[in-house]
Amino acid sequence: MGIGLADTLRSARAQKIIDAINAGAGPGTLLFYTATQPAKGAAITTQTLLGTVMFAEPAGSISNSVITFDTIVDDSSADADGQATWARVLDGDGAFVMDLTITDNAGAGPIKMPSTQIYAGGILHVTSAVLTEGNA
Repeated sequence: MGIGLADTLRSARAQKIIDAINAGAGPGTLLFYTATQPAKGAAITTQTLLGTVMFAEPAGSISNSVITFDTIVDDSSADADGQATWARVLDGDGAFVMDLTITDNAGAGPIKMPSTQIYAGGILHVTSAVLTEGNA
């Protein structure tokens, strides 16, 4: 049998995620990379940083254990060309929070973009960012 958490517990866990992103001196960031996602929080090796966007402060809100991130500030000049396959979330001091899959608007990932193809010097834009706490 799987785990079935009370809604209040799921919302509390979601709040911990928001608190972790909000930690530090500035806003949290979301860094977009190419290639295979490394193990949780592991060092970046062959992946290419395509660009970085910033979360709002606070990063988002929670309703029914679903985190809806507030407007994310675009990267107005992406760092490199490439296909974005995943993103790393850092807090305001640059400490690791989590890694996430990303998709274009038609996909099912928590981070959606108009296109996952990024061009150096172009705008890197997040269309939506929604994360559902487990056992919904």
